[in-house]
Amino acid sequence: MRISQLEGRAVALWGWGREGHAAWRAIRARLPGQPLHLLCSPAEAEEAARLGDPQLHAHAGPVDAQLLASFEVVVKSPGISPYHPEAQAAAASGTEFIGGTRLWFAEHAQARSVCVTGTKGKSTTTSLLAHLLRAGGHCTALAGNIGLPLLDLPGRSADGRAPEFYAIELSSYQTGEVAASGTRPEVGVVLNLFPEHLDWHGSEQRYIEDKLRLVTQARPRTAVLNAADPRLARLQLPDSAIAWFNREDGWHLRGEVLYRGDTRVLDTTRAPLPGHHNRGNLCAVLAAIEALGLDAAPLAPAVEQFRPLPHRLQWLGERDGLAWVNDSISTTPHASLAALDCHRGRRVAILLGGHDRGLDWSEFVRHVGDAMPAAVVTMGANGPRIHELLAPLAAQGRFQLEAATDLGDAVARARRLLGGRGLVLLSPGAPSFGAYRDYTARGRHFAELAGFDPDSINAIPGLGVA
Repeated sequence: MRISQLEGRAVALWGWGREGHAAWRAIRARLPGQPLHLLCSPAEAEEAARLGDPQLHAHAGPVDAQLLASFEVVVKSPGISPYHPEAQAAAASGTEFIGGTRLWFAEHAQARSVCVTGTKGKSTTTSLLAHLLRAGGHCTALAGNIGLPLLDLPGRSADGRAPEFYAIELSSYQTGEVAASGTRPEVGVVLNLFPEHLDWHGSEQRYIEDKLRLVTQARPRTAVLNAADPRLARLQLPDSAIAWFNREDGWHLRGEVLYRGDTRVLDTTRAPLPGHHNRGNLCAVLAAIEALGLDAAPLAPAVEQFRPLPHRLQWLGERDGLAWVNDSISTTPHASLAALDCHRGRRVAILLGGHDRGLDWSEFVRHVGDAMPAAVVTMGANGPRIHELLAPLAAQGRFQLEAATDLGDAVARARRLLGGRGLVLLSPGAPSFGAYRDYTARGRHFAELAGFDPDSINAIPGLGVA
């Protein structure tokens, strides 16, 4: 569906966050007289009224199936699940639910897009992809789930160039939108698969299926897949060529050294990519660049000029003898384990917990002793559940364990437990919902509690077209 096809229809915007604003701007630019109905909270309705758009009508309050069914098309923000009973009832009565990602792809059917998804590492991978392509002289757009909605993406760079390539991060909420657009991406990258967002998807199986829609339903011309992930290694894609990474006949690491087949390319220890898993995702980037028909090996050394992203194993600095690392984007137990592994050998106090989505922490419990943290501080809605699981290990003297009421209390306890020597790691393994607007707000508060300027750590480099 293209934006022009919304003209004259009963259209609602459901959600008024970053994506909702982007959808309003894009539709209004093309269809200035089109009535739009905004389904939002009372506070958001007041904000929308200040826009001065006489054709934007806010409906503040609860959203039910009857209200949704009164519209022909609902442009839904990604965070709103299509599996919500009210949405499914409205869809059964004929309401069509679409998202900004679908609208953008329908408008850009000829774009040379590289779409990146995966449970962890996708933001860094997408940003690194844009960085290396630009280092090779290619005008490249960087957008999507990374922080710039596709519908807000400018058509040209500041110096007037049109993008040659599009590096696009997609969450599991958005992969189906690409498939529904009817547009085939040139390259689809899937990094890894771990259970996440089960409250949105409804089950682990549905999460996996939704994540894989990028390659099973959108049918990219080339699918770049991680051979080290057991689910991906079994995948068969009759409509796409497959380029494997983390396999010895392609891009892979031997220790920390990057190889293409048997050819040594680069020692990655100087690359500003925290953790072995992030350096491994460099292999995915290089495989994707090759899938575009480019020579990737000469671009690999430019990784050393890459600027890491905020809130992703972000080194903040040192204060009062303690080092501080902000990994607020960590929303799964697997991500927290990876964060601990990055700092193996250091005296670490890790802060765990947040919104409870019912994820299984048993694997974290099995392996946290191997990672050897000095202390664990639990917090948030699922903090008591994590604390109970870890208590037997703490009783064995594996690490110190305390429960905090909130992030401020957790930071204070970590300071005391480390006694002025070690590293405080915020890697909560859970979303921030309830306590914070998003992981960015949580990371900013952590930086402030640690004594750093939150504004100085927040910018995502390279968004847009350059």
